[in-house]
Amino acid sequence: MSSQDEQFPAAAAPDPVAPSADDGMTWWYRWLCRIAGVIGGVSCAFAGLWNCVTINPLNIAAGVWMMLNAFVLFLCEAPFCCQFIEFANAVSARADRLRSWQKAAFYCGMAVFPVMLSLTLTTLFGNAIAFATGVLYGLSALGKKGDAISYARIHQQQKQMDEEKLTGSLEGQAL
Repeated sequence: MSSQDEQFPAAAAPDPVAPSADDGMTWWYRWLCRIAGVIGGVSCAFAGLWNCVTINPLNIAAGVWMMLNAFVLFLCEAPFCCQFIEFANAVSARADRLRSWQKAAFYCGMAVFPVMLSLTLTTLFGNAIAFATGVLYGLSALGKKGDAISYARIHQQQKQMDEEKLTGSLEGQAL
């Protein structure tokens, strides 16, 4: 082993729990989701802070929840923004192991709660991008779209089966 491998043993061996390449997300879509998560975190943080400048307790609770959403989004999507927190990389690695539909449900649920708590324009617009991040992850859970040749083949097979059923029922009536 070289001295560099001794200093960084985790970098030398591949991580067995790293996200698999067969999750159906392309590199640009994964970056789009991450960027949407960071922008959603920024919007949640600013709108949450703005929401806390009031005397209504429900608005304050929604604002605090929105700032918590921003923290979780930063922690999961951009752990480099939370370098001062010791467990940021561990949380990010665990979030990367989640499936897309799990992230989608988590992010959308996180974004809907403050809106249900206090329905104002600040909470709606502040959580919109965080909710959109969940929608992006949900769309990636649906998988890739098939090609036109496959769809044409399936359509042709269905058409052929319908014609066989139709001729079979007509032959049964004629007898």
